[in-house]
Amino acid sequence: MEGFPPDQELVARLQDGDEDAFALVLDSWSGGMLRLARSFVSTEESAAEVVQETWLAVIEGIGRFECRSSLKTWTYRILTNTAKRRGTREKKVVPLSSAEDNGPTVDPARFRPAGVPFPGHWWEFPPAWPTPEQGLLGAEVREMLSAALAELPDRQRVVITLRDVEGYASEEVCELLEISAANQRVLLHRARAFVRGKLEEYYTQEVSS
Repeated sequence: MEGFPPDQELVARLQDGDEDAFALVLDSWSGGMLRLARSFVSTEESAAEVVQETWLAVIEGIGRFECRSSLKTWTYRILTNTAKRRGTREKKVVPLSSAEDNGPTVDPARFRPAGVPFPGHWWEFPPAWPTPEQGLLGAEVREMLSAALAELPDRQRVVITLRDVEGYASEEVCELLEISAANQRVLLHRARAFVRGKLEEYYTQEVSS
């Protein structure tokens, strides 16, 4: 597939109506956009409509785009706003402005308390995970990870999807979702801890079986 040109060149091509440039971003970004949209709305079909609506808005607005952010960030911001509106209509609201969650992410008893050597460190390290060559990315593990993400609260799933699946920096996620850096850190930490717990449980079973 054609490589990505620099953002300025890509924007210029899109503004000139270059169909190949549009096909490039459409093919490269739509999968991630669909995953993110699904975090806000009720069904796969609704998420697909959000993505379609987003691309139409990109086509209509690209002539006014001034490169104050990256093209991808701008596109994802349109997607997020579109998905939020649809989610509100579907009564599936993701309250991203608050980071309150009940309970710790990992059992505190697993860490060394104050007053002993290395406070805050693990008493015992979690079981070692296989390397990618040993099958970490196998179909069964991917299915397990997908199931773990589906179990997360909506706002945690949105943040971990953007950070760890789509590869956005924390500053970009804060900008996209209009949340504070502290809020983003809490949501991401809790999501990662939950997913890590599922992986640890899976690999512990593998070792004992």
